[in-house]
Amino acid sequence: MAKNKFNKNWVHDHINDPYVKQAQKEGYRARAVYKLKEIDESEKLIRPGQIIVDLGCAPGSWSQYARNKLAGKEGGGINGTIIGLDMLPMEPIADVHFIQGDFREQEVLDQLEEVVAGRKVDLVLSDMAPNLSGVAVTDAARVEHIIDLAIEFAQAHMKPSGTLLVKCFNGPGYTQLVEKFRQEFKTVTSKKPKASRDKSSEIFLLGKVLKNPH
Repeated sequence: MAKNKFNKNWVHDHINDPYVKQAQKEGYRARAVYKLKEIDESEKLIRPGQIIVDLGCAPGSWSQYARNKLAGKEGGGINGTIIGLDMLPMEPIADVHFIQGDFREQEVLDQLEEVVAGRKVDLVLSDMAPNLSGVAVTDAARVEHIIDLAIEFAQAHMKPSGTLLVKCFNGPGYTQLVEKFRQEFKTVTSKKPKASRDKSSEIFLLGKVLKNPH
């Protein structure tokens, strides 16, 4: 019974969620877009001419937002390059290069290299989260693993002056993650956008300028 009640509450909250309604109205695929929008508006992350990689991009609302920010090039198209990577399929988004597969695999990295053609990435976005088990220690390890992957990706593909934005959770292991970011980036800030649900421990870490670029 409790599970049904929880599901009903979630559905009720979701239907009445102003961000869900706004996303539907503005043509975005998920309410998560407003988390990125708020962080972008305060930090000026997305600028014309950039190369942006969206890790774990499906269903695609972050890529949609980035595309809209880079739109307006004369004759259509965007001023910049956006590459979305995900193991799940994603409906196409105009002007976004989507590569389906695991970004740890060479085949996927080869496809990425084809698009960037030797250029380094300006901004790496990751709204990836593991499937959480409810066991704090296990979940902390899973979150840390995903963030390690995002940091490694940034070190390998990003400009030294680039920026990495990742989702994590304010719970066990969080201080270690902040410390890890401080070891890798010159500037580290944490962000809790208004669109993150109050009940959620979700928080975003922003690292700017690599200390040890590869």
